[in-house]
Amino acid sequence: MSPSPRPEFEPPHGSRSGDTPTNITSDQQSADQTPFDQPPTGPVATNPMLPGRPAADPTPVGLDDLLVSEPPDSPPVEADPPPPGRVGNRWFRVRRRIVAACAIVLVLVLAYYLVSLAQVWLTGRADDDGPVDAIVVMGAAQYDGRPSPQLAARLDHVVELWPQGIAPLVVVTGGNMPGDRFTEAEASAAYLSERGVPEDVLLLENEGSNSYESLEAVADLLAARGLDEVLIVTDPYHALRSRLIAEEVGLDASVSSTDSSVVTGGEALRRHLQEAGGVAVGRIIGFDRLTRLVD
Repeated sequence: MSPSPRPEFEPPHGSRSGDTPTNITSDQQSADQTPFDQPPTGPVATNPMLPGRPAADPTPVGLDDLLVSEPPDSPPVEADPPPPGRVGNRWFRVRRRIVAACAIVLVLVLAYYLVSLAQVWLTGRADDDGPVDAIVVMGAAQYDGRPSPQLAARLDHVVELWPQGIAPLVVVTGGNMPGDRFTEAEASAAYLSERGVPEDVLLLENEGSNSYESLEAVADLLAARGLDEVLIVTDPYHALRSRLIAEEVGLDASVSSTDSSVVTGGEALRRHLQEAGGVAVGRIIGFDRLTRLVD
């Protein structure tokens, strides 16, 4: 018995002619049953050797096309600027710190000045009574050999101190202005001699034109005699600065301010304020430098 001929088309494995779903439309069936020998339509060209497949591109491929080119260098990415609010807050904090620092410095300077003013006031009320090597009278104006009221008040205080035996010597200080016939020291020595202070205990410093120069010369004058302890007589507002200058030039100084100064009232207050500033600055930069700056 000869075998039956094989059908020209055998459905896929597992499929049967009767397995086709009834809900498949005829269009879908015709699309699925497109014959293999029907060339594809559309813009894609076909390969005549392989029906239904796109033809190979006949353009030759070079070596450069096969190499992967590196991407061009990209420009550096700049960081985004901080938001305007953040910059404003940062500047506000910096400005607040600067203002706070300035306020602290101002408070410290003011406190330092007030402390100096209090010391000027308190020192001007001091009345040390020795014993010392010499009494030193700070000079002031004189008029043709006659002490001014301010200088006379200082000299009157020496006249009161002398009988107490505080010191064996009295040093009078001060030079003269151009055209003067007498120095402040000469006018002071004559005034004291007339009031009972022996001339042989008087030492004259005739060269100084300010407190620093006078006390520096006094230090040299007493150092030649091996002496350095002094009691300074001056106006209350001038007492602290005179003592500090004396210490700067090498003297061991104390003060006894006159209680009959002619500088009173508003003028005395002004002098105290001025002296407080001078003392505050002089302690920092030195009274020698301060004197050169203001003279």
